[in-house]
Amino acid sequence: MEFKTLRNIENSFRQIRLFSFVFALLCLGVVVIAVYKSYSFAEQQRQKIYVLDNGKSLMVALSQDMSINRPVEAREHVRRFHELFFTVAPDKDAIESNVKRAFNLADQSAFNYYKDLSEKGYYNRIISGNIQQRIEVDSIAADFSSYPYAVKTYGRQFIIRSSNLTIRNLITRCSLVNSVRSDSNPQGFTIEKFNVVENKDLETVNR
Repeated sequence: MEFKTLRNIENSFRQIRLFSFVFALLCLGVVVIAVYKSYSFAEQQRQKIYVLDNGKSLMVALSQDMSINRPVEAREHVRRFHELFFTVAPDKDAIESNVKRAFNLADQSAFNYYKDLSEKGYYNRIISGNIQQRIEVDSIAADFSSYPYAVKTYGRQFIIRSSNLTIRNLITRCSLVNSVRSDSNPQGFTIEKFNVVENKDLETVNR
């Protein structure tokens, strides 16, 4: 009888140890889940921007993943560079202002192309002939499957003279690399290996 009692006590202790072990595992599981949920919640909150509406009400604006917008930003970067670089007025200060802003978006290859045009007297002819030049970018084809990103730009140049309007077909090629964002480079890209593939007259319209 005494042996049976001792055995029952030993079984009870085993059950208590088992229950304690299971309870400890459950507590550990609850702690792990709580920590994970807290971390996930904190990450979700970091994706929100809180904005004060005239200092009165608090509004929440959801921010998007940066990687989703990178292709859009890349095309806008290339478009902006072309607009600055190929928009030319018959004014030396305006030309220099535009190209300097364009150089903030590109590397030495853009400067080399500008220098080549300058040495050939291109900008002097623009100024002396009172010629306006603007560009319309038709499309930008970019390959984001490999880095640096290969980009090809298709557009039309409009050479506006007092007597006629010349329309040119413009095709350029370059590579895009990630860069530091700044006021002068808001998209955070740099254009490398810039070159003009084609720049030929399509038609001339008398005015």
